[in-house]
Amino acid sequence: MIEVRNVNKSFDGKQVLKNINLTFEAGKQNLIIGQSGSGKTVLLKCLVGLFEPDNGRILYNDRDFTTMDKNAKKKIRTEIGMLFQGSALFDSMTVMDNVMFPLQMFSEMNVKEQIDRANFCIERVGLADAHNKLPSEISGGMQKRAAIARAISLNPKYLFCDEPNSGLDPKTGVKIDHLIEEITQEYNITTVINTHDMNSVIEHGDIINYVYEGNVWWQGTKDDFLGNDNPELQDFIYSTEILKRIKPKK
Repeated sequence: MIEVRNVNKSFDGKQVLKNINLTFEAGKQNLIIGQSGSGKTVLLKCLVGLFEPDNGRILYNDRDFTTMDKNAKKKIRTEIGMLFQGSALFDSMTVMDNVMFPLQMFSEMNVKEQIDRANFCIERVGLADAHNKLPSEISGGMQKRAAIARAISLNPKYLFCDEPNSGLDPKTGVKIDHLIEEITQEYNITTVINTHDMNSVIEHGDIINYVYEGNVWWQGTKDDFLGNDNPELQDFIYSTEILKRIKPKK
């Protein structure tokens, strides 16, 4: 579980996050949605320590990430997996080497244990025949799977996904959604997903947090998402002609 308590963040005098209070639950897909410029990316970067909040607290299972020293923060970071928007695989390294990289950098495993763990993660995401391939030799969906394998290689308690479906066709995006859902539930991970993909929200949003102009404007689940009565969220959801056609009648 991750708890965000009264977090604020400003840049050059402009307040981007305004007294944010959120709880991200273990074993759930906790989604952050909102328009570009709403503050959701800044929030994600505060959560993983790329930005320091101006004030407030971020608690990882009751451990205050905002006040702990560098060594304690380093320990927390070994418990975090990150799936980047563009996969961010190393172009000159094979899938196997990419997945082994965090193990070599941050684990105390011997070489055999690293290889065994990397093999397990690669097979878990369905890439059993891609160990020795370079990122340029596999499809975009396979690259996402390789990036997920790398993200879970250290057996993280917390998984952050930034636009996991970005650049993928709808069918492949659905497969990635299901894979993240399976891994979240299987390992009881606290998964935080920053997304614009409405299919991901509607199908997989265990907990949905809508950020609007730096505020948490609405919270709910996929079951009450489409029929919510928040006007700003309604405008956000039904912004395209296709989605307007499925808008519930009042």
